[in-house]
Amino acid sequence: QVQLVESGGGSVQAGGALRLSCAAAGYAVSSNYMGWFRQAPGKEREGVAVIPYGGDDPFYADSVKGRFTISQDNAKNTLYLQMNSLKPEDTAMYYCAAREGFYSGRWNDAPAYKYWGQGTQVTVTS
Repeated sequence: QVQLVESGGGSVQAGGALRLSCAAAGYAVSSNYMGWFRQAPGKEREGVAVIPYGGDDPFYADSVKGRFTISQDNAKNTLYLQMNSLKPEDTAMYYCAAREGFYSGRWNDAPAYKYWGQGTQVTVTS
C-alpha cells in the first residue's frame, strides 16, 4: 500500500521560506514522475514542480521558477520542495503526488498521478 505523507507547511510572511517534505512508503521516489501540486480555494489544482524518472531536469510552473526547488533523497525515500521568496499568491494546500506506469501527456496533468498525499497548508501573509 502506497502512502505519501506531507509535512512542513505553515504560515509565513511574504518573502519568507518554507520547506515541504513528502515521505513515501510503499513507493520508491525515484521510480517515476513525482512532484508537488497545489490548490487554492476556488481554483483548480495546478502543478508546481515535478521530478521525472531519473531525477534530472525537473519541471516547474512559470510562477515558481527561480523561487522553488524540488529535490529528492533516495536514501530517505523523501521528496522535498524548498520554497523561497514566498508570495501571498502561493497560499494554497500543497499536495505530494506520484505517478505509476507510462504517461505521454504533460508533466502537470493531475489525472496522470495515481497516488496523492493528504496535503499540507501553506499560508503567506502580506
